[in-house]
Amino acid sequence: MTGAKPAPAQFLARADLQRLLEALRARGYRVMGPVPRDGAVVFDEVRSVDELPRGLREAQEPGRYRLEPNGRDTVFDVVNGPGSLKPYVFAPREKLLQVEPEGRSFRAQELHPDAPKLAVIGVRACDLAALSVQDRIFLEGRYPDSYYAARRRQLFLVAVNCTRSASTCFCVSMATGPEATQGFDLALTEQEWGFLVRAGSALGREVQQALPLTPAPEAALARERTSLETCAATMQRKLETADLPEVLYRNLEHPRWHDVGSRCLSCGNCTMVCPTCFCHDEKDEPLLGEPDEAGVRSVRVREWDSCFNREHAQVYGLNYRPKIEDRYRQWLVHKLASWIDQFGTSGCVGCGRCITWCPVGIDLTEEMRALREPGA
Repeated sequence: MTGAKPAPAQFLARADLQRLLEALRARGYRVMGPVPRDGAVVFDEVRSVDELPRGLREAQEPGRYRLEPNGRDTVFDVVNGPGSLKPYVFAPREKLLQVEPEGRSFRAQELHPDAPKLAVIGVRACDLAALSVQDRIFLEGRYPDSYYAARRRQLFLVAVNCTRSASTCFCVSMATGPEATQGFDLALTEQEWGFLVRAGSALGREVQQALPLTPAPEAALARERTSLETCAATMQRKLETADLPEVLYRNLEHPRWHDVGSRCLSCGNCTMVCPTCFCHDEKDEPLLGEPDEAGVRSVRVREWDSCFNREHAQVYGLNYRPKIEDRYRQWLVHKLASWIDQFGTSGCVGCGRCITWCPVGIDLTEEMRALREPGA
């Protein structure tokens, strides 16, 4: 588990990045990293640095994402794609219980999750912040989630500091980036000739010791600080957070909800790509593939859901969010207001994915600015 204070930086030559992948696999980890596929970058298994998005960067705008050459020999210049750490700890679909008849009663057997050792390389600071939010939801309180916990324990995180931002990023507003300061095992900052490497945990230091590192030159450290400060200063989007959640609670009847509801497709893309959304549904399904003449053997399944699905608000024949504007209001108010009441932190980390992957380009930061204007 991460959490130790980061160690001083050391330097890893670009030609030795493969050694990091090999060191992780030697310790039993399946290594996942950003891989270009179908016009985007997604997390998938990586065995060679040649599979990383070498020489690419992404251009993100509301409702638009594309990869393009950057003219440089970089591997981590793509800020992020639609994927995050969420599926590695909160599975999109998993079996929880198997229920079988036992005499005149029944027996429920817990099904333990498959939790292999995973090392994820290329994790951004906003996603580390999102994982911290998920930890609070699933691990704290009276009833920690054992399925989440089993996967979380097996996760080794290699962060990459952002030296450029996408046009949809606003992590500076949420105080979550662009620099990874905690929650990682190793952190990298990519530069022209190689990488600055810092360990953030005992496991990270163990892997670090297996790498051919040299002391970080002062010039490299100075370039790193300049690039991080420039990334933060040039971020194009901002979100005012000083008066959240009050501004949302004051504007629950603002006409802007109707306006955004007329544009929103209620597709749920924003919740699927969001690294913190945790809505889910549980259902009992017949246990298929095994003889069961009475049809009473079943399995309980948990799968991702979305508050944008109309059925999410359906109870006892009544739907209490029948309109799209109702569902958008629920999502935004929970994300930026009642989430703070529940968990002591915002449910937004400023990654901008909900803006990029919205088919009609709805911009959370723009909607908040409009809500601050007096109602019509």
